[in-house]
Parts: sequence; C-alpha cells; structure tokens
Amino acid sequence: QVQLVESAGGLVQAGGSLRLSCVASERTSSTYAMGWFRQAPGKERERVASITWTGTATFYSDSVKGRFTISRDNTKRTVYLQMDSLKPEDTAVYYCAAARGVLIREKDADYWGQGTQVTVSS
Repeated sequence: QVQLVESAGGLVQAGGSLRLSCVASERTSSTYAMGWFRQAPGKERERVASITWTGTATFYSDSVKGRFTISRDNTKRTVYLQMDSLKPEDTAVYYCAAARGVLIREKDADYWGQGTQVTVSS
C-alpha cells in the first residue's frame, strides 16, 4: 500500500503563488505516474497536471497551462505542483494521485492523497 501525504494548501489572493507537495511512503512510487486532480464545490474531480515516472513528460489542463508546473524528485519520493498567477477559478480541493500506468482519468489512479484546500480570493 502506497500512502500519499500532501502538504497544506492555503489562502492566497488572485495573482499569488502556492506550491503543493506530495510525499509517497514507498520507494516504488518512483515507477508510478504522478499527478494532481482538483475538485471545486459542486463540480466533478478533474485532472490538473500529471508527470511520468521518469519526469520527462508532463501534461497540463488548458486552464492551468503556463501557470502551473508539475515536477518530481524520485530520490525524495515527492511530487510538486507550483501554482503561479492563481485565479479564483483555481479554488478547489487538490488531490495528489499515483498510477501504475498512465494517469489520465480519475479512475486510473491507484492511490490518492488526503486532499488539501486551496482558496484564491479575488
């Protein structure tokens, strides 16, 4: 069983920045695709960004492309999400996820973090 522990989110004004981190309890997480999903009130969970286990290929949703950066450090078993130029629309609970294969849809995830609240004020 892989445990994913996320850092705390926070409250930030529009245009500000936050960085989220997610630490895996097992070293085997280095072979997993990792990613971040988010769920806003009244909306379904959506993929924000993902990264292959090698860290050489990344995906970003159109809504965050150019503002968010996903990265990972396999020696630390950690994946990061750097969020810049935050908008109120980014307000959501952010979940770290890991998948044995591709991580495209919510159902692809084999493990989930506990979720952390990110609130962006206007």
